[in-house]
Amino acid sequence: MAGAQAPKTRVCWEAFATTVVLEVTPAAAARAAERAVRAELEAIDEACSRFRTDSELSRLNACAGRPTAVGPLLLEALELALRAAALTDGAVDPTVGESLRLAGYDRDWSLLAPDPGGQPGPVPELRLRRVAGWRAVSLDPESGTVLIPAGISIDLGATAKAWAADRAAAAALAAGARGALVSIGGDLAVSGEPPAGGWPVRVTDDHRAAPDAPGQTITVRDGGLATSGTTVRRWRRGDSEMHHIIDPETGAPANTPWRTASVAAASCAEANIAATAALVKGAGAAEWLRAQRLPARLVAHDGQVLCLAGWPAQAEAAA
Repeated sequence: MAGAQAPKTRVCWEAFATTVVLEVTPAAAARAAERAVRAELEAIDEACSRFRTDSELSRLNACAGRPTAVGPLLLEALELALRAAALTDGAVDPTVGESLRLAGYDRDWSLLAPDPGGQPGPVPELRLRRVAGWRAVSLDPESGTVLIPAGISIDLGATAKAWAADRAAAAALAAGARGALVSIGGDLAVSGEPPAGGWPVRVTDDHRAAPDAPGQTITVRDGGLATSGTTVRRWRRGDSEMHHIIDPETGAPANTPWRTASVAAASCAEANIAATAALVKGAGAAEWLRAQRLPARLVAHDGQVLCLAGWPAQAEAAA
């Protein structure tokens, strides 16, 4: 247990238009782990960003309608995104890129003007004609080619950030860390040996909130934890408030009773898929999460909290 008792080091920086937090044990491994994590995140951004004109994903979207060769990193990300759609019955669909653009999410989040109130408002009745959905995307792993129909734009926001956290935590371990936690915008993955007592994590609506903000402190020992919400990434389009969780059935921001959904799972990617699906599924989220046997914490717009499938109900608890 000596490794688990070793002091941990915390490093923070900005990537993916959000905050990256890296915690590692022992402290001597921090520098090498940080280099490995930064390199991993930069490679994923180059492959999967919808907002970089030089990314592989932007090139793929520009080539919609014809088979396009992609690298192994983007291919893996696309395979995960399509698996997410299948697991959630289409609630998490990577083909919502055009819907996000029409809703106003057409640039990096740091360049969007947020809604100053930060509170839920009426979701506009924005209905878009869907050209096709995730089933229309064709992947050929042997040739490394992808075909998306003309008129379709892929967005990997519901899966790539959390998947990046998983890969980054593994990269930190490979670089010499004994234990590692990587959080990207509050979605986190851990790998290796946890510190004594586990990794303490504050679960709130906004990962940037102060430690005394409303929420719950839990401890994580393995796997991943993700929170999806509708109150932080909000902006105005005309007279309407918008958010980034799209309901694939309507092409509009999801009209959901939940302001946040937090889920623990075997990986951060699986946790984020479930958390995003819960917001889209709305009133049916609790039943769906119970069926998946995923510990979850749902927070309604009025602040009421629903804990499911073994998520600890205490204010300070371990999971």
